[in-house]
Amino acid sequence: MKVMNTTASLLLAASLLCLESQGFAQTRAAAELSATDQYHAMLTTYCFTCHSARAKMGGLVLDSLNLQAAADDARTWEKALRKLRGHLMPPPGSPQPPQKDVESFTAWMEGTLDSQPKGPKAGYVPIQRLNRTEYAAAVKALVDVDVNPKEVLPQDIQVDGFDDIADALSVSPAFLDQYVAAARHVAKQAIGDPTGHVANVKYSIASQNSDEPLPPGLRGGVRFKHNFPADGEYRINVLDLGLGLYTNTLENESTLVIMLDDRIVFRKPIGGSADQATVDRKGAPGRAAIMERFSKIPVQVQAGVHDLVVGFVDRAEVESDENVAGGFDGVGVLGFGAGNVRTARLADGIQIVGPFNFRGVSKTASRSLIFVCDPNQIGEPACARRITENLARRAFRRPVTADDVSRLMPFYEAGRKGGGTFDEGIEQVVTAVLASPDFLYRAIRGPKGTAPNSEFALTDLELASRLSFFLWNTGPDEELLTLAAGGGLTKPGALDKQVRRMLADPKASSLVTSFAMKWLNFTTLDSVQPDPKLYPAFNEQLRHDFATEAEAFLRSVLLEDRSVVDLLTSDHTFLNERLARLYGVPGVYGSQFREVRLAEKQRAGLLGKGAMLLRTSYGDRTSPVLRGAWVLDKLMGTPPATPPPNTATDLSQKAGELPKTVRARLEQHRNKAVCKQCHGVIDPTGLALENFDAIGEWRTVDREAKAPIDAKTVLPNGIAIDGPMELKSQLVARPATFAEAFTEKLMMYALNRQLEYFDMPQVRAVVRGAAKDNYKFSSIVLGIVNTDAFRKQGPAPPAKEHGVKLAAAR
Repeated sequence: MKVMNTTASLLLAASLLCLESQGFAQTRAAAELSATDQYHAMLTTYCFTCHSARAKMGGLVLDSLNLQAAADDARTWEKALRKLRGHLMPPPGSPQPPQKDVESFTAWMEGTLDSQPKGPKAGYVPIQRLNRTEYAAAVKALVDVDVNPKEVLPQDIQVDGFDDIADALSVSPAFLDQYVAAARHVAKQAIGDPTGHVANVKYSIASQNSDEPLPPGLRGGVRFKHNFPADGEYRINVLDLGLGLYTNTLENESTLVIMLDDRIVFRKPIGGSADQATVDRKGAPGRAAIMERFSKIPVQVQAGVHDLVVGFVDRAEVESDENVAGGFDGVGVLGFGAGNVRTARLADGIQIVGPFNFRGVSKTASRSLIFVCDPNQIGEPACARRITENLARRAFRRPVTADDVSRLMPFYEAGRKGGGTFDEGIEQVVTAVLASPDFLYRAIRGPKGTAPNSEFALTDLELASRLSFFLWNTGPDEELLTLAAGGGLTKPGALDKQVRRMLADPKASSLVTSFAMKWLNFTTLDSVQPDPKLYPAFNEQLRHDFATEAEAFLRSVLLEDRSVVDLLTSDHTFLNERLARLYGVPGVYGSQFREVRLAEKQRAGLLGKGAMLLRTSYGDRTSPVLRGAWVLDKLMGTPPATPPPNTATDLSQKAGELPKTVRARLEQHRNKAVCKQCHGVIDPTGLALENFDAIGEWRTVDREAKAPIDAKTVLPNGIAIDGPMELKSQLVARPATFAEAFTEKLMMYALNRQLEYFDMPQVRAVVRGAAKDNYKFSSIVLGIVNTDAFRKQGPAPPAKEHGVKLAAAR
């Protein structure tokens, strides 16, 4: 009887629970219906007038979409969300919904799209060639040869600032010719010259602009690396020390020093009364006699890449180099400009000739990577085959087959024909490997038996390659390659472990140079040429300083695994004396960069960096439009629409007209209704940065207009602000917005493709996960590599659609 009562009680409880569940579901459905009614009313009031089936402005129709099945139209709603977040829709000048209603709708719509994702889980990435920076990094890792990609390969097409987007990395016959020529050059450098052929190499002073400082005590010098092809004696010629018709450069004595790998190999004085008298008496023959002391300087060197420094030791006539002829003169000569200098200077270049007294080729770092066996011990054919197999495995980023090796061995044999040495045969193998499509291209094919045009998971080796190019800009190292070859990378926890290891490796610096600097447009600072009459403090070395500061700052946040929000708020930066003077920061002396804590908070974060402020200006003025668009795009992820063709951007004033501030000139454009639609969103953000002039110097008065700078503005969300600090506060108040903009760009860089509407739920999931860890950089990286978008390949889109998207991006 008790059992029956218990059973009845359980049945009753279950029935009640079922009724409650049904009631909850009905209540929830009613709430959802109420929400959709509310949002439908908002859209009817503010959006449907322009975006109806009848008006169809911008090709967008919203009134026919069903909010209760919003995920079915995810492509359209993702576009609308971006416009709403950026206040680009409704356009300025039109009635605006209350900000709280906009935020409520975007949160609801994002939640709806994220909970019911539609479309593929991953996009399609076609076969792609290595871009030139990837090629240089891969060559360095493979054979330890430094390649200047700008010298050997053409410029890659950029998409949103990135040059690693697969669609844009096409190949022409000219490209192939350059890759083959580069392969021959690299192979020769890697193997060295077993023949002892005497070569002549000149390093122009104008082309040497190393970021590495000179050793303490040296000034007016140059630092560079040279690959010595063999062991022997090399002769160094200093080509010109600035000895002209007049003898003022010899007035003060200094000592020219040559250092090889931080060891002094030559030291001789120049200048002073004796040298000055010689030139006074003998003229040109006297100058030639002095220069003879700095010609054919013998140095014994072993093969390989060595660090060379040529500079001067002299008694300083000033406190620092900064004020000598404008400090750095932009030609890599520290402390000696083109002014009335009183000491000798490097004026032309350094020439290296050799080897003489050839003694063979030592085991350099390059040869250690290539020659993994000794032909004298196991025989030349067997050793050649082992070298080929090892090199191909690392270059092709996968285990090699017997067929792979058999296709490469004929190149070794061709190198041996006609009496060629073992080294010459291997040089041909290196050339063949570097010119092989298996090295030059990256392709995702999927597991064997994968159905065509389907979605599939990447193989371990494909995942390893994608991960390595993402974090290191080059192929997998031995640990990652071995793990992937054994099928261990997709085991639980293995991928995360590799990510943490790889982020701690120096090669992760490519995330700064190839991702962050390009994301922020800091690699194109030379596109702005400030007018020297308006900005006499600017020179090419200051441009270089801006880039150095930006790179060091980005490195300190990303590679030290801090919150990415620190990019907006951090009050530390890296300065030398010249840049500190421009910023008004006291107590910084000398040409070397060091970390500095900023007392003036308007300089904190990216908004106070000279690189950003220069890049978003014109040569003769600031540009609130460029600066506002930069903030909207880079920091908020809501890029404004591309301006119509023939849009007027000239704010120059008519002759005889009283000078006006940029703000006043810009008002003339904003007053036009057709212009206000975009400028009403862009300009207010940029105007908050008007206290910074075109080269990033702080100002309170417009020097041309002789009027106070007015940085007060009202943002599109209706909030009034005054200056960069209050703009920054508004950005920081919504950290998820910046984190999402950052994550979108980082995911684009990682996937080698533009993001699609179906990627956005995964982007937002990464951001939500990173928020639990204060948006640390590693949390975002780990989130990305664990998405389906990263670990899978989607079906190929129709060819026509694919081409249209790429053309639009360009």
